[in-house]
Amino acid sequence: PGIAIVDAEWDIIYDKLNKIAESGAKIVLSVCPIGDLATQFFADRDIFCAGRVGKEDARRIGKATGAKIQTSLNRITPDVLGVCGKFEEIQVGNERYNIFKECPQSKTATIVLRGGAEQYIEEAERSLHDAIMIVRRAITHSSIVPGGGATEMELSRHLHDFSRTIVGKEQLIINAFAKALEVIPRQVADNAGFDSTDIMNKLREKHARGHS
Repeated sequence: PGIAIVDAEWDIIYDKLNKIAESGAKIVLSVCPIGDLATQFFADRDIFCAGRVGKEDARRIGKATGAKIQTSLNRITPDVLGVCGKFEEIQVGNERYNIFKECPQSKTATIVLRGGAEQYIEEAERSLHDAIMIVRRAITHSSIVPGGGATEMELSRHLHDFSRTIVGKEQLIINAFAKALEVIPRQVADNAGFDSTDIMNKLREKHARGHS
């Protein structure tokens, strides 16, 4: 009886492997580990396989290639298989990456960051994320607020103009607030290594002429 049970288990395993091979798939990815038997089975049939694929990675690959994640092997039809023009495995540093190229449904790309130290990688990732979010924001929203102290300079100009219409001590308060707003573009200029006095004079001139 024990031998019969073992034989039945092997039959189930090979039945599943044969279903995958007969589906026409050339790349098999699994979020679970893939054993040596299955790895050799696929290798003999020129099928690439990889186990322990992250769920998020599997979801993104499926979205890019059009493949659908399967929880059963009983109904593997052509419509659940994905397509990519080129697949390759490359070495980047000490890591190996599986690259899917020319995916018909892909609207994204993967960027691999490299650096000499972990803190450099983290800083590069933060900078890249900020840049991507800025572009995303600009695409999804038509209104844009200028940076570099432009908003503060324009507010300062309006407050200076408004203060001329006020009589009394309130005028001094408004002027002081307007001057305080200029601290931001002045500090930006200092941080960039420019002559802040010269930059501020040019900014005041530009904003006075309506070039906000």
